[in-house]
Amino acid sequence: MMAAQRPNIIFIVADDLGFADLGCYGGRDAHFGKVSPVLDGLAAQGVRFTQGYSNSPVCSPTRFALMTARYQYRLRGAAEEPINSKSRGSTTLGLPVEHPTLPSLLRDAGYRTALIGKWHLGYPPAFGPLRSGYDEFFGPMSGGVDYFSHCSSNGQHDLWFGEEEKQEEGYLTDLISHRAVDYIDRVAQDKSSPFFLSLHYTAPHWPWETRDDEALAQEVKTNLFHLHGGDIHTYRRMIHHMDEGIGWVMDALRKHGIERDTLVVFTSDNGGERFSDNWPLVGGKMDLTEGGIRVPWIAHWPAVIQPGGVSAQQCMTMDWSTTMLEAGGATADAAYPLDGVSLLPVLRDARQAFARPLHWRMNHRGQRALRDGDWKYLRVDGHDYLFNIPADERERANLAGRDPARLAAMREAWESWNETMPAIPPDATVSLGYSVKDMPQR
Repeated sequence: MMAAQRPNIIFIVADDLGFADLGCYGGRDAHFGKVSPVLDGLAAQGVRFTQGYSNSPVCSPTRFALMTARYQYRLRGAAEEPINSKSRGSTTLGLPVEHPTLPSLLRDAGYRTALIGKWHLGYPPAFGPLRSGYDEFFGPMSGGVDYFSHCSSNGQHDLWFGEEEKQEEGYLTDLISHRAVDYIDRVAQDKSSPFFLSLHYTAPHWPWETRDDEALAQEVKTNLFHLHGGDIHTYRRMIHHMDEGIGWVMDALRKHGIERDTLVVFTSDNGGERFSDNWPLVGGKMDLTEGGIRVPWIAHWPAVIQPGGVSAQQCMTMDWSTTMLEAGGATADAAYPLDGVSLLPVLRDARQAFARPLHWRMNHRGQRALRDGDWKYLRVDGHDYLFNIPADERERANLAGRDPARLAAMREAWESWNETMPAIPPDATVSLGYSVKDMPQR
């Protein structure tokens, strides 16, 4: 039972994955077959959440929340939507090294820690994974990199071993997966202390490259947004490559006899992008409509979680970070109280549920949202909306005029919450890679 109370923890984060991109969330098969058989299997043998959200509809703000188990709005760097490669060298746009983090608190509790994959929380020397609680790091520091050249959007090479940039040939998704397996092989030899592995893929983020598309690296090196390329077939194959890698990781856990006592959590940093399937939701990355923030959440922990669970518990990224801290016996720093709420009761019994109001705001288009029970208050471009989400997941039937009292109450609740957060700084930036001139709106 002690092992179940102090599990190994693997926190897997995909990049820009849509709500219905996985088979277990209703995704369709690709021409080559099942897109996500490994993740579908983890869901079948664990618990799948249908009302789980990311802390933001864009990359780096969600990662601030993941790392701190607090609303990202509390930190200046998270006001960037998102942090872009121009911030290299900045001493303000990143995760402050003095702030307690999920890995630093777990490390204080006796865990070995590693980040393999995407960081996107500021550049050395002011910031970096090794300065925020990780013992080891392998991956890119920026938001998006080419899968073969490993260069970021400004053309600079961006693959790091600790705090050193080094060249390594290979398809990035596979490099990340193999490094994760290597890490498990090494730490599993010593079972005296558990490990925490952040496994943060860049897949299926642009550029649209599968293992067979190395030639595209030269074609897209001046514009990684790859606006002229990609299709749903390439996109699904990119997800499948990631799914295969997760399969290798699970095989490593089984090989070492530690699968039962390892909590594996899978999600995406935000909703889907150009080729994603978000059905039945609308919108996507950068939007506070459901398609931008509702994401897959799968948890697998054989020692604790009963197979086949499906939970409608409302939750967001920072709740999972809080859950991991509680599972690992870590104590929060009193000077940095957590905003997240532990989901351990739900993991123990998927039928458990509790009230969990969730708040968001975005500089982009002046967006704000509050999900509370069945209801959602939303503002976009100065327009206020009220939706009953179970009845209208596509957010097409605005009930603001029919139920003005509820709208007013939820707007007041959002504004009361917002008063507890720092204001959006006037110099905060919104970085959009494309607009309606590149493709029609959703």
